[in-house]
Amino acid sequence: MKYLTLVFLILMSMSKAAEVPNRYIVSIVPQTQTTHIQKTWGAFLKELGEQTGFEFELKHYASIPLFEKGLEKGEPDIAFMNPYHAVMAHEWNGYQPIVHDKKPLVGILVVKKEGNVKKVSDLDGKTLAFPAPNAFGASLYMRALLAEEEKIRFTPIYLKTHANVYRNVLFENYPAGGGVNNTLMREAPSVSSQLSVIYTTKPSAPHPLCVHPRVSEKSARLIKNAILKMGSNPKYKELLHSIQLPNPVAADYNKEYLKLQKLNLEKYIVSDD
Repeated sequence: MKYLTLVFLILMSMSKAAEVPNRYIVSIVPQTQTTHIQKTWGAFLKELGEQTGFEFELKHYASIPLFEKGLEKGEPDIAFMNPYHAVMAHEWNGYQPIVHDKKPLVGILVVKKEGNVKKVSDLDGKTLAFPAPNAFGASLYMRALLAEEEKIRFTPIYLKTHANVYRNVLFENYPAGGGVNNTLMREAPSVSSQLSVIYTTKPSAPHPLCVHPRVSEKSARLIKNAILKMGSNPKYKELLHSIQLPNPVAADYNKEYLKLQKLNLEKYIVSDD
């Protein structure tokens, strides 16, 4: 009888371990430099691990297209991605958003403040800089609007990160470049103060933190609730601000991200790196 009880307890323990694993691979869309992601998200995930009892390991991708390929393969257990990535990742592997910041995302087109470009029509026939083809507000949505609503012809060039775009525009390598409000506001004043926004996209739900279906509902709920709790504690304000989640709220795929499919951006998606 004691033997059977011991076996039962072991099996129960194994079942619970399978239900709530203690280690997850986390990937962040590489909008910024690797060192910045490692510093900010590393600190956040360490704190999140202490609050949930889980272990989080950062898996870095060198570019946004490589990050997208990782999502398509379902490699990360948890990933912070742009809004249209949320649509793509949901279709590919059923990723579900659990939290995002309260502030909407706005794509921006920047030029050098003291430069010659004053309006969008000045860019007709020019080469414009973008971080990556499928970066939502900074490139995908922005390119569609420039072509279809502003009716300008342009050649896109992709520079991998938002930071690269801002600096190349500042140094006048390109007359304009795409970014988003959340990354420009995190730039050093020596960069952001010398750039002007001449065009914006319509607001959308911001970058969500998404979980793969293999992450159990229980684990996802624990992670979500821990982040929301951190958001209500002033102690974590700076930490959350550094990862674009200063005011985290619960996310809803059907209400907030599914509607992005209606933008008909498929013809602007680039599948190869």
